[in-house]
Amino acid sequence: MFEAVIVPHRSLSRRGMLRLQAVIIGLCCLTALRFWLLGAWPVLAFSFVEIGIAVFLLHLNVQRARASEMVLLSEDALRVVRTDRHGRRQESSINSAWLNVVMEEAPGRVPKLLLVARGAREEIGAVLGEREKRDLAAALRSALYDARNPRFDNPQLRDC
Repeated sequence: MFEAVIVPHRSLSRRGMLRLQAVIIGLCCLTALRFWLLGAWPVLAFSFVEIGIAVFLLHLNVQRARASEMVLLSEDALRVVRTDRHGRRQESSINSAWLNVVMEEAPGRVPKLLLVARGAREEIGAVLGEREKRDLAAALRSALYDARNPRFDNPQLRDC
């Protein structure tokens, strides 16, 4: 009845990430070369550490982009299937009969999007921004309303 796939936003493709790494490495090497030519050779060690940290953090960013979250609403339950950056899946299910979609506001922070049902609370869409969370909450509320209030269309009962 409803399906949403949530993935972290990443603006660079694989090729773009490789180019960014090449630019960072090139600039750090040029800086290190300049200091080496000036006689400050200990700066070389710090430059190589800086390059290693930058490449590691960019690699970590690429790995985290592999994570995803899928929200599936059926007639009897809402399933949340999370896949972490290593490909491991975790699935949870909440009965949709008692399900409420709640936006938990906190001053100065992005609100949390929670699924609440009979003591069960689960946050979804943690990687989304405020506008995307509000759009997802509205779409999920609409799907829950449609699931709880079905419209039956019998052509024989229509006015001719």
